[in-house]
Order: sequence, then C-alpha cells, then structure tokens
Amino acid sequence: MNDQKTSINKENSETKPTPEKGPLSFISGSLTSFLLCIFFYFISNKIAIYFSLHKPSNSSEIVQSISSSINTLIIGLSFLLTFSFAFIGLGLFIVFIRTFLVKKI
Repeated sequence: MNDQKTSINKENSETKPTPEKGPLSFISGSLTSFLLCIFFYFISNKIAIYFSLHKPSNSSEIVQSISSSINTLIIGLSFLLTFSFAFIGLGLFIVFIRTFLVKKI
C-alpha cells in the first residue's frame, strides 16, 4: 500500500514542470539585494562608530580582551552581511545580462 502511494507521489511530482526564472526576477532580486546592501552598509558604519566611541571601561585585562574580541566580531559580521548582499546583487545582475546574450536551443 505504501509503495503505491510513493509511486503516485513520484509521478505527480515528475509531471509538474517548474517554471523557469526570467530576466524580471533576476533584476528584481538584484535590486532588492543592492538595496539591502546599502541599508546594512549604513547600519554597519553606525555600529563601527558606536564601538569606536564607546571603549570598554574595565581595569581587568581579560574583560577588555573579551570585550574587544566581541566588538571586532560584531563589526566583522555586520560588514560580512553587507558585502554578501553586494556580491549576491552583482551576481544576479550578471545573470540578468547573461539572459539577453545566451540564446536557448
């Protein structure tokens, strides 16, 4: 009984073709990614400025070391997020341009 259900589910999933992505979805994804990149760039700058103006005020070297490491980690991750969106947007824009240059057979 389970074998029949599995074979029916496989047949149904195989007969439905997935629609191909067109140039409009590539350019909208690229623009969205670039907008998120700009948004997170300003937020990352604000984070970096905040941490540079507010230094840890503890006398313990261990606490200062941990605090400095966490600040560096937060700043690094925020800029990693920013430039990840930039590279995704650039890649989608290149795919958008490529859809006009490559002819389908």
